[in-house]
Amino acid sequence: MFSLVQLESFIAVAEELHFGAAAERLNMTRPPLSRQIQLLERELQAKLFTRTSRTVQLTTAGKVLLPNARRIVDMSRKTSMEVSRVATGDFGTVVVGYTAVAGQSVLPEFLATAARELPGVSLVLREAVSVEQLDGLSKGTLDLGLLRPFTNRAGVETTLVKKDRLVVALPKDHYLVTGKGVLIKELEGLPLMMYSTSEGRYFHELVLRLFDSVGAKPTITQIASQIPALISLVAVGLGVSLVPAGSMQYSPDSVAFEELVGPSGLQEMNQSDIVLAMEETNANPAARRLKEIYLESIQTVEGPAIKGNRG
Repeated sequence: MFSLVQLESFIAVAEELHFGAAAERLNMTRPPLSRQIQLLERELQAKLFTRTSRTVQLTTAGKVLLPNARRIVDMSRKTSMEVSRVATGDFGTVVVGYTAVAGQSVLPEFLATAARELPGVSLVLREAVSVEQLDGLSKGTLDLGLLRPFTNRAGVETTLVKKDRLVVALPKDHYLVTGKGVLIKELEGLPLMMYSTSEGRYFHELVLRLFDSVGAKPTITQIASQIPALISLVAVGLGVSLVPAGSMQYSPDSVAFEELVGPSGLQEMNQSDIVLAMEETNANPAARRLKEIYLESIQTVEGPAIKGNRG
């Protein structure tokens, strides 16, 4: 089988039509160049050049070989470059999970960074709740996840990318819509749109902790796994809910929001941040490069404010 060195030697001679010039171009002397041509001719069982003391010309076989030789060498170089780019993380595919709120608040900037800094990397996006993303990271079906840090999972690296908090979602005409904030105690006895204990475990536990912190008990009347579903239940007047402040930007006009206010320590407890997560054994260079570049590009910011509210 002929080698790339033989094809490169042949191409140089075919283009220069001079062994001395071709040898200089390849940074070698004439004898080893002639040897490569002889080996190629022997392999192909065809004469590739006609030579005299003054001229070098391609034979018919040589003319047939030249475009094919160029394609083979070009493909080899392209393949080598692509493999190198995959190894350095500049090329490849990254599967990214994200929650509904992260899809609105964090994902756009994440995608913009990827498109700008790593145009050779393809992204596969999958919306999923946090617990499903953690499972996907552990199983290798996800490379990166934008999720809530509801539990420490062994082997999963997490980095804070956006600070957030829960706010009270209310029907627009509700009597608690005052612009002054709402106490947890004021929610006691009201129908509460609550998170599922499985898919929405992080928020479910957070809401219960907030109620417990002031000795209040929630009156749960509806359960959903996704924040948009809870907001929809509030929008049609079925009750109230506690949702991340980041969800306000895509909520309907029929829903109003109030800050949670209360005793000292409430704000420290009321955290629903978004983290970028990755399995520490993930061997995808593109995923690790994307994570590194994105984290360098962002600054952690507070969740959106509700104008006119206290607390």
